[in-house]
Amino acid sequence: MTIPRALTVAGSDSGGGAGVQADLKTFSAYRVFGMSVLTAITAQNSVGVQGVENLPPEFVARQLESVLSDFGTDAAKCGMLSTAGIVRAVAAKLREHRVEKLVVDPVMIAKSGDPLLQPDAREALVADMLPLALVVTPNLHEASALAEMAVATREDMEEAARRIRKLGPRHVLIKGGHLKGEAVDVLFSGREFTAFAVPRIDSPHTHGTGCTFSAAIAAGLAKGRPLSEAVRDAKAYVTRAIREGFSPGRGVGVLRHFLADW
Repeated sequence: MTIPRALTVAGSDSGGGAGVQADLKTFSAYRVFGMSVLTAITAQNSVGVQGVENLPPEFVARQLESVLSDFGTDAAKCGMLSTAGIVRAVAAKLREHRVEKLVVDPVMIAKSGDPLLQPDAREALVADMLPLALVVTPNLHEASALAEMAVATREDMEEAARRIRKLGPRHVLIKGGHLKGEAVDVLFSGREFTAFAVPRIDSPHTHGTGCTFSAAIAAGLAKGRPLSEAVRDAKAYVTRAIREGFSPGRGVGVLRHFLADW
């Protein structure tokens, strides 16, 4: 029996709601064998981020070599890549091992407002990581930064997707979670746009939504699903996980990753 394999390259969330922890929970929910490479360790809870320690790029690369030289992977996602050195080290190993189904979640800022990407790392992300991506999944704030324009409407999302695709990724998925009305995400293939819309859920249980969404896309890709199908399934999964979310702490609530009948 062959079990699909998925790899997350991201930071650790000590609170368990986002980062590598959320990714591995999502992989398990999808019945995919999950592997992880840590880029940073955070002191974090539902209230905010109290501290971040980035790992040395050389050790991040060593983790990647250990995993990919032995297990390989059917798909991968990159989340928090805080420094330019880490971005370049990760990109080099992914190129070396020819990881083709790569989801890049350009994590730049936490929901609490804390910055998670150093300024020089943004340039490295654009130059070294985006050209490797099958799909990049920015939210509106991240899309604005990458496209160098304000993104506040559906039309803005489409224009930003065009600009971001010119940076190298094969597909761009802009998440419209911060727009009013329906929760609409827009996928651009370079030729056409596909919209994924669901009714908005008024919920405080949203910590780790972006991490979970990109991990779910990677899990779908690992199982051999086409990108558009993987995105559609991932959106359905995240929507239900938010609807069934809960508050383990005093601040922002988390998603319920283990859905009974998923």
